[in-house]
Amino acid sequence: MTAGRTINTSSQHWGTPRKYVSAVKRVFGGEIDLDPCSNEYSLVEARLEYILPHKDGLKESWNFRTIFVNPPYGIDKGRETSIKHWLYRCAAAHRNYDAEVIALVPVATNTGHWKKYVFGRATAVCFLYDTRLRFLVNGRDEGKGAPMSCAMVYWGPQFDRFFEVFSGHGAVIDLRPLAGKPIGETDRLVEPVLLSEF
Repeated sequence: MTAGRTINTSSQHWGTPRKYVSAVKRVFGGEIDLDPCSNEYSLVEARLEYILPHKDGLKESWNFRTIFVNPPYGIDKGRETSIKHWLYRCAAAHRNYDAEVIALVPVATNTGHWKKYVFGRATAVCFLYDTRLRFLVNGRDEGKGAPMSCAMVYWGPQFDRFFEVFSGHGAVIDLRPLAGKPIGETDRLVEPVLLSEF
């Protein structure tokens, strides 16, 4: 288990609460083009949704204008992936395709994946006021809060719009002054290796 959530694709789908889906759509001007880690209960209603086991969002194209990501927070031993793979794809989609990307992720500012793919790469982060965000479980509000703080991370050119929308949901921090500065080990955008490659 990582950051308090495990991957259980057969019985539980951790969905984004409606108020945050609505906020993401407001930042994007009304629509989300891609949800690369969707599920059958999702409220996101992106134009294109990748749903396991039919489509693996880490292997499919992210060449879209607007992308919202609520990734699995734990380690997927079967696919040999973790949240760092999703954050890499967020940063890479922005860099390679000029995509606007918003990701709902656990606050883990001391980790390598925040240092490599958020700080120095993302435009802004909103540390959500909901300290125990209640994810939807199989499409329902089960009333149990997440055991960690969560944040919305934004890669894109619309800082002012992100600030305007998300300042009602949390503390928005401008990360643009860190752009291009090496944070941690490297300043290069390097894809993480699979677990079997360690």
